[in-house]
Amino acid sequence: MTTRPALLTRPGQRRRPPLTYSLVLGVSITLVLSGCSSSSEGSSRSLAESPTNVSAPQIDRAAVDAATDQIDGFVGDMMSRTGAPGIAVAVVYKNEVVYAKGFGVRKVGEPEPVDTSTMFQLASVSKPLASSVIATLVGDGKISWDEPVKMYEPGFVVADPYVTENATFTDLLSHRSGLPDHGGDLLEDLGYGYEEIVSRLDQLPLDRFRDNYAYSNYGFTVAGVAAAKSENTTWAELSEQTIYEPLGMSNTTSSTDEWRNAPNHAYNHVLTDPTTNTWEAKYVSNPEAQSPAGGASSSVDDMAAWIRMELADGMFDGRQIVDPEALQYTHQAHSFSRPATEPGARESFYGTGFSINTDDRGRVQVAHAGAFALGASTDVELLSSEDLGIVVLANTAPIGVSEAISAQFMDYAKNGELTVDWVPHVSGQFKQLVEHGRSETDYTSPPAGAMPPQDASVYVGKFVSPFYGAAEVVNEGGDLVLRLGRDQQLSYPLIHYDGDTYWFQTSGENAVGPTSIQFAAADGTAASFTVEYLDAQGLGTFTKVPA
Repeated sequence: MTTRPALLTRPGQRRRPPLTYSLVLGVSITLVLSGCSSSSEGSSRSLAESPTNVSAPQIDRAAVDAATDQIDGFVGDMMSRTGAPGIAVAVVYKNEVVYAKGFGVRKVGEPEPVDTSTMFQLASVSKPLASSVIATLVGDGKISWDEPVKMYEPGFVVADPYVTENATFTDLLSHRSGLPDHGGDLLEDLGYGYEEIVSRLDQLPLDRFRDNYAYSNYGFTVAGVAAAKSENTTWAELSEQTIYEPLGMSNTTSSTDEWRNAPNHAYNHVLTDPTTNTWEAKYVSNPEAQSPAGGASSSVDDMAAWIRMELADGMFDGRQIVDPEALQYTHQAHSFSRPATEPGARESFYGTGFSINTDDRGRVQVAHAGAFALGASTDVELLSSEDLGIVVLANTAPIGVSEAISAQFMDYAKNGELTVDWVPHVSGQFKQLVEHGRSETDYTSPPAGAMPPQDASVYVGKFVSPFYGAAEVVNEGGDLVLRLGRDQQLSYPLIHYDGDTYWFQTSGENAVGPTSIQFAAADGTAASFTVEYLDAQGLGTFTKVPA
């Protein structure tokens, strides 16, 4: 079930109070009446006038200290198992940073150590930071969660005109706009910028508006850019003015270039040989086009300051940085992200930049993980009823490093011991994620009786896709090469598979291993081709441009 703001019902739709309100009110009234009845019968027990919505604290300082005493061991074990080059961790409890430490090196093969000021790319942990930035504007009355983003970002257009005109900040920040999962991300891999990507979102098929959860980096980014435009500034400047500078986050930025040029920054690493845990700093992620969703960089010292503010209802060192009501809105469930898979199982939700879950004792836990396949792993977990939070940053591709350490810490703080073998559990989940989107066909092994290709001249030429732009197939010394992306800046050697089907190795943040390119060739020419991994939404066909 998805929350639908009453002010934004479709024309002719009746407004009604949220179901949760009537249910809670009903329970409260029942219990109050029951309490009156018990008193009249002379009961000696004092009953509460109404049930509480907040779990009573169950973790004390001793439990937190015991858990922080384990962190060095958790990190050491993780680095031993995985060879992770660098990790940093900070823990906040009752408005105090009770642990902060760096481990390992910023770059494999170089001696500079990771410390608590080292800047890591946050990837999608940028989203909860962004929610705080936007909440400052809401709290100041400058924008409203329920305002259509189109008011401030005229470039936002999707396939349904109603959604274009009515999608609000909440809709886009909670991934309920109907845009498909990660729609537009592949355009970023092909070198396109924010404006070019957003201008093509109207070609993506939409799911049900406000009745479907699908993780959309560019939907989220549009909301952030709209907030910045409402103040006639850029997203990086708005973030600095509203959150980073007031919290003293001097090692935090929403500019990729500023992170890259910072003297104390962690390099991204990919695992090049899993058998020997060999990592290399081969790539640099550039999420500038989706800065609100994935473009922030920070240190654990700075993130600890932000966690203090988040857990203190927007207060920091005696100053109200974010209005408490606006901040709490970011921690509320606004979309239904994962249904229960069995009776009695807990369900998951999404706020405006946070995943919203309940633990096995009914406590609300707000969190977000982040990952760049090109070399970043991040996680932040907040247990608000306990005034407890942790952030873990690592310069590794996503294999579960940060998420496992956070889970181990929270498990130990809650239970005084580990109750789950978190490392294999989390790494197993990441292995499934890595396999998602990969082709079921093994292109490295052509089928028995594979047909030969036609002459190379049949396949060469210039092609175009309305969504992915121009492409070209060229003959380089007898070998076919596909050129893709903005200005055809990416080159992929094509390897023959069967008949008019070739394959190539994908690259970039959203690479999925080998993928096919299927030519539609007849009468001595290829009229079009379809790229398998670009065709998830049926947009991967390129048509030949007449000579």
